[in-house]
Amino acid sequence: LESSLLTQPWASVCFGESAFIAKASFRDSGYVLLISDLSSIWYESVDAEAVGQRSKELNKRLTAHVSSFLHRLCSLMCPLLAGQPDATTSFSCHRTPGRLSVHVKSELSGLPFYWDFHCSAAPVEMVSRHLVRPLMRMSLALQSQLQEVTSLLLQKDAEIEDYRESGATLSRDRLRTEPFQEETFLQNFMAEVRRGAK
Repeated sequence: LESSLLTQPWASVCFGESAFIAKASFRDSGYVLLISDLSSIWYESVDAEAVGQRSKELNKRLTAHVSSFLHRLCSLMCPLLAGQPDATTSFSCHRTPGRLSVHVKSELSGLPFYWDFHCSAAPVEMVSRHLVRPLMRMSLALQSQLQEVTSLLLQKDAEIEDYRESGATLSRDRLRTEPFQEETFLQNFMAEVRRGAK
C-alpha cells in the first residue's frame, strides 16, 4: 500500500474550514492516507479487517462486504483529491496533540454512511520518503532548469546585441525587450520564495 502511495501526487484539500495537502491509496487489502498542514504530517494505514470492524461500529444499519466500504471510501476521497468533491459528502476534522481525526458523512445504498480516519503523527522516515526527498529532488531539478534558462537568456541578449551592432532594427518596436538582469531576477525570485514560506 505504501509503495503505491509513493506514486500518488499531493493534492490541496479542505476538511471543514481547515486546509491541508493529502494523498491516499486504496486497495481491496486496505488503505493508507497521508495528510499535512505543512507544519505536521499525519497518516493512517488500515487493513481490510480493521475497515470491517470500524464500519460495523460506525454504520450499524449497513451490512456490506468490506470491499464495498473500501470502494465507497475510495469514491469519496479520490474526487476530493482530484479537486472535484461530492456535494453530498461533508468532511470535518479534529486535532489533538499528535493526532488528526477526519470525519466523513455521506450515504451508501440510500442509507447514511459515516467514516472516521484516525491519523497519527507520521514517523520521520515516512515524512522523508513522501515529502522531504521529493521536494529536494524537485528543488534541485528547478535549480538546474533556472541555471539553464538564465544562461540561455544571457546568450540571447548577446545575440540580439550582435544584430544591433550589425545595423539590424526591429520591424515592430513593441517587441523590444530590456537586457536580462540576472542579479535583479535572482533577488526578486528569492524574495518571492521567502514570501511564500511565511
